[in-house]
Amino acid sequence: MVIERQNKEACVDIELAHEAVGEFFARNDYSGKRILLIIPDNTRSGPIGEIFKIIYEFLGPKARAVDCLVALGTHQPMSEKQICTRLSMTPEERKGKYAAVKFFNHEWEDPQTFTSIGKISADEIEQISDGLFAEEVDVSINKLLFEYDEFFILGPVFPHEVVGFSGGHKYIFPGISGDDIIHFFHWLGAVVTNPLINGSKWTPTRKVVEKAASLITMPHKLFAIVALEDELKGIFIGDVAETWEKAADLSEQVHITYKDNPYNTILGIAPEMYDDIWTAGKVMYKLEPILADGATLIIYAPHITEISYTHGKWLDKIGYHTRDYFLKRMEQFAGVPRGIMAHSTHVKGIGTFIDGVEKPRANMVLATSISKQRCEKVNLDYMNPNDINIADYENREDEGILVVHHAGEVLHRLSNGYIPTIPKQ
Repeated sequence: MVIERQNKEACVDIELAHEAVGEFFARNDYSGKRILLIIPDNTRSGPIGEIFKIIYEFLGPKARAVDCLVALGTHQPMSEKQICTRLSMTPEERKGKYAAVKFFNHEWEDPQTFTSIGKISADEIEQISDGLFAEEVDVSINKLLFEYDEFFILGPVFPHEVVGFSGGHKYIFPGISGDDIIHFFHWLGAVVTNPLINGSKWTPTRKVVEKAASLITMPHKLFAIVALEDELKGIFIGDVAETWEKAADLSEQVHITYKDNPYNTILGIAPEMYDDIWTAGKVMYKLEPILADGATLIIYAPHITEISYTHGKWLDKIGYHTRDYFLKRMEQFAGVPRGIMAHSTHVKGIGTFIDGVEKPRANMVLATSISKQRCEKVNLDYMNPNDINIADYENREDEGILVVHHAGEVLHRLSNGYIPTIPKQ
């Protein structure tokens, strides 16, 4: 069963969401059960808090426990205050109405966090990846999950550079999963490349996620949100795969913008919810398809001071490069986690590496509070954000110049269907 409320043009009234959630709980009794909610961190927009409160209104009085686990993947942990903000919860509400709710960060750096639930065989990986890989992948997840009777996934769906569309079981893999599967499917996505993955539903990487999810026997449901910033466009509730697919269909209509021509210069303004390049790289991921060959993308984010709070040392070591810079000499990067290399290639964009010469298709420039020296160290170009006047870039599309505000969530594509790919070598 899937309960859905959607509107492609205008925002969906929260009352309609309340009605949909109420209908779900009228049909499903969770009395006396311990329920864990898997929720996103603060790098995703959308009215997560409002929907959490509606869920708790129906679930809280009946369930024995309703707790929240933040699906960090490998992002920074969130403070109690940040989680309250994520859930639109005032300090007074936290101390009162929601005092019984426990908050947990996914402690991805601690090996004791995880338990293995099985393996995906090399033969299965070879089939799923269309022959790109043939290796066994261990599937481990946060063992906290198994202290509960059931779990819910609550989160938004957007076009995504690694799996095609985010949401659904992606909040488990990589949200609360172990290194093996995280690094494998991120590198698989990088090998296929962002322009071919982003905004497509049943990608090889999504198939890996769903295969891993098939190893979870605990009952669980999805509350999928489609929102444009904080405007709710749709809510879908039910079995995870079916519900996610319906949400992805709406996301495709809400979160993909089409342009008639590619641009020579794009100024992508990163919102403050991205606090390092590890997350603000999404500006590139969503705009790469409309960059002309040889174009320049500027990530404008004066508030950002760090490459990656969690993986900066690795990125200082390897820098940002095209896929084939790594792929053609993997033995030189044997000790580097493949998920780090995947991020590197996604930010740098597609390009070639021929006879030891790397040629990215487009130029990636950081206009942040990261120093010029640090940018050069990681092989990215630098601009002083103080030298940028956004108004100078506005209203110049006929000149091949585009400004994108709140960049990083809405995917941009060319209306003629052209998708840039790496030339055959």
